[in-house]
Amino acid sequence: MKIAFIGGGNMAAALIGGLIKRGVAPADVYAIDPNEDARKRNEQQFGIQTGAAADAALASYDAVVLAVKPQILKSVAETLAPHLQASHLAISIVAGIRMDDMSRWLNGHARIVRVMPNTPALIGMGVTGLVATGSVDETGRALASQVLGAVGETVWFDDEAKIDAVTAISGSGPAYVFYFIEALQEAARQLGMDEAQGRALAVATFTGAAQLAANSDEPPSLLRERVTSKGGTTAAALASFDSSGIKDAIVRGVLAADARAKEMGDEFGKQ
Repeated sequence: MKIAFIGGGNMAAALIGGLIKRGVAPADVYAIDPNEDARKRNEQQFGIQTGAAADAALASYDAVVLAVKPQILKSVAETLAPHLQASHLAISIVAGIRMDDMSRWLNGHARIVRVMPNTPALIGMGVTGLVATGSVDETGRALASQVLGAVGETVWFDDEAKIDAVTAISGSGPAYVFYFIEALQEAARQLGMDEAQGRALAVATFTGAAQLAANSDEPPSLLRERVTSKGGTTAAALASFDSSGIKDAIVRGVLAADARAKEMGDEFGKQ
C-alpha cells in the first residue's frame, strides 16, 4: 500500500502517523504541501518523502488523499489532474465538496471516495464516515477502509447525502462534547472548585461515560435511567435540562450543521 497526501496539515499527519503505526513503511508515504514548514515537520516526524507540488512521482502510488481546505480544492484538483491515473483511488477528507464536483475538477476521474473523519483521529480514536462512487470496487473500498481505519472506526454509507449528516454528528461532534465539558467546568468553578479540579472531574466523567456506553449493548437511555434515582440529584439536573429544552436545542444545532454542510457543497460546487 503506497499512499500520497495532497496537504500535510494536522489531519493528514494523523493519518500518516496511524498508517506507519499499522506497519506501512515511511518510504511508501508521500506528502505534498507548498508550505515548507509543513514539509519539514512531516519529514522529521515520520521520515517520509515530501514535495512542494504534484508531479510524476504520484504514478507509483495506489491512493491519493486530498487533505486541503474546501476553498482551495478546485485549484488543487486542477494541478493534480494531469498526474492522476485511472487506477488511482482518490480519497477526499475535504468537508462539503461532493464527488461529482471533485470528478469534474479532476478531469472526469471516476474512482473517488469521500470521507469525513473527526479530530479524535489525532490520538487514534476517530470515527470516519465513507461513501464511494460506483466505479470504486471492493478492493478500492478495502483500501479506503485501511487508510481511514488507521485512526479509528469506519462506517460506510451508500448515499452521499449522508456524509453531510456525518459531518454534523461526528465531524463537528467533538466540539459539542468540548462545549459540554466547558459548561461542567464553569459549574464546578461556581461551586468553588479550582480549574484543575473542575477539569479533572469533567473530562474523566466524559471519558468514563463514553467508554461505558461503548462497552454496553444497552441503549444510552437505559444507562441514563440507572444513574437517575427518583427525587435525587441527577433527576433534579435532568429536570432542569428538560425545562430549558437542552435536548431539543442540541438536535436543532446538529440539523443546522447538516444544513450548512449542504450549503457548502452548493457554494463550492459552483466553482
